[in-house]
Amino acid sequence: MKLKIAVLPGDGIGPEIMTQGVAVLDAIARKCGHQFDYEQALVGACAIEACGDAYPDATHDVCMRADAVLFAAVGDLKYDNDPTLKMRPETGLLAMRKRLGLYANVRPVATFDCLLHKSPLKEELLRGADFVVIRELTGGMYFGEKYQDNDRAYDTNVYTRPEIERILRVAFDMARTRRHHLTIVDKANVLASSRLWRQIGQEMEPLYPDVKTDYMFIDNASMRVLTEPRYFDVIVTENTFGDILTDETSCITGSMGLQPSASLGEHTPLFEPVHGSWPQAKGQNVANPLAQILSAAMLLEHFGLTREGTLIRQAVNASLDANVRTPEIQVAGGKTYGTKEVGQWIVDYIERA
Repeated sequence: MKLKIAVLPGDGIGPEIMTQGVAVLDAIARKCGHQFDYEQALVGACAIEACGDAYPDATHDVCMRADAVLFAAVGDLKYDNDPTLKMRPETGLLAMRKRLGLYANVRPVATFDCLLHKSPLKEELLRGADFVVIRELTGGMYFGEKYQDNDRAYDTNVYTRPEIERILRVAFDMARTRRHHLTIVDKANVLASSRLWRQIGQEMEPLYPDVKTDYMFIDNASMRVLTEPRYFDVIVTENTFGDILTDETSCITGSMGLQPSASLGEHTPLFEPVHGSWPQAKGQNVANPLAQILSAAMLLEHFGLTREGTLIRQAVNASLDANVRTPEIQVAGGKTYGTKEVGQWIVDYIERA
């Protein structure tokens, strides 16, 4: 297969982990006879510095002519503590999602048996947890009307029927490919927007009689994700709730450096790790590249390259079992491996397979 991939390393540790993600894709291409062509572009703080826009038109053009986007992370300390700035690195991420029409963020959450001890949760709660969170990505407060002065501020949380219906279809369809259980998370006891979500969910239930559908308030869901993670199969929720809930799930995997994601919608699909840019670690060769590498696996699987995606996952699992790990997930007394070393080990595994 021939694929054209837009590569957006972004900021902080982004370029380091992206190097490893692309190296793994190249290893797969050599091993399995594919051709992956890359075109790199700027997004985030580096784009602001270069051209004054966190998501330049030139970057959008690169993304639109690609088959897929492989993205790393945006964010820089320079922009974090000045509330007067109108242009921030994260502005580029939101603009990219909006302009590409990426309304469905798919984040798998699964445990690795050899890393259960790294979670702050009890192992008996975690073992066997395997679910997917689907987050609506282009609506809600992040994109609603905003206002701020010295004494008053507001963010408007707006959702329309078409926006809700399309994300619920993704969730119902996903549940049909898994264990046929969907949990719709909202705050319908307080928020009008959530009541519309719940209403439309109930209207759509009869279209999916083979899916067990239940509803859960976000506060309850936030607790039960940590206390009963095996209860869930597919979770779907709105943008703000989804942002918080998916970061919370890092307590289940033991590290955000292990969680990939896909963002799907109207135009080019995007694949990215769920963690941030960790600017404090930039250039130190300590960042975990596994979420970036697993995002590359999701990219391949999206195009039907299941065998190739499985090979990457096998290589990642083998690296963990062999204790080839970056510092934040290494066992006590284990050998120190950096970003580059972990990536090279996985490349070598693929080439030997």
